[in-house]
Amino acid sequence: MTIASEVKQCLASLKGIEANLSSLAIRSQDSESQRTFHETMLIVNEVVADLQKRVGELEREEFQYKGF
Repeated sequence: MTIASEVKQCLASLKGIEANLSSLAIRSQDSESQRTFHETMLIVNEVVADLQKRVGELEREEFQYKGF
């Protein structure tokens, strides 16, 4: 597995985690839990955005990684 494909797999996992946290925030009945899930989701969202930038850099720098 190439570095780019591993980074993209990690990105997909993080997006899934982000979606799960969002779902938990919506379904939770405790306001403290809702806030915690939402805040954590926002942090993961920042990591996802940074990782997406890195994927773009990998694809621009290393053409063999494009499309994986």
